[in-house]
Amino acid sequence: MPRTIRITRSHKLATAVLVAAGSVTAIAATGGQSEAQPTAAKSSIAAEKIAEGVPTAKEIAAKKAATETAAKKAAANEAAAKKAVADRKAATEKAVAERKAAAKKAAEKERSDKQAANRSTERKAVAAPKQYKNNLDGWIRESLDIMKKKNIPGSYEGLHRNIMRESSGNPNAVNDWDINAQNGIPSKGLLQVIQPTFDTYHVKGTPKKLTDPVANITAAANYAADRYGSIDNVDSAY
Repeated sequence: MPRTIRITRSHKLATAVLVAAGSVTAIAATGGQSEAQPTAAKSSIAAEKIAEGVPTAKEIAAKKAATETAAKKAAANEAAAKKAVADRKAATEKAVAERKAAAKKAAEKERSDKQAANRSTERKAVAAPKQYKNNLDGWIRESLDIMKKKNIPGSYEGLHRNIMRESSGNPNAVNDWDINAQNGIPSKGLLQVIQPTFDTYHVKGTPKKLTDPVANITAAANYAADRYGSIDNVDSAY
């Protein structure tokens, strides 16, 4: 048996809403289009305006790249500036070090030159012995210098006095008449010394020649110092 369908107030309201909705749709599809188009246009313009204020992905990438490039350039400039400062500092330090090294080298050279000059002067002093005249005065003075070094007593006056008595200043004088000559060993030289006495009292540093003036005087002075205390104490044949 068919059920009886009861239409309630709720059903009626729902139906009315559906009808009204259909009517609005119909209006929009026909005569209502003229009013709907301006509204859509306005929405499109607003969307475009909003789109204009929002950067695109390409613009964002370009801006990012520009920022990175600027940062790299700034970093490079800073690094270059630091390098320039460091280079200037290094150059200054190098110049200072070179000046100090040059000054030290110059000082060492000057010191070395002075030392070399001093050594040269010393060598010249050693290489240039005292010069004596080749005469009686020179022979006596040279003998006195040797006697002083060897601690042999005697004076210029004592030597000169005895020389003039014995040989009159002749270095080649020979006594061929006294007892020594008679015994075959004549006295010779400035102070008339015989060969055995010369050999015994010869002073090192003088020639080993009996008639050499300096060797003869020095050996005679050495003999007189041993026998009489000094040549100054001799006033006759000795």
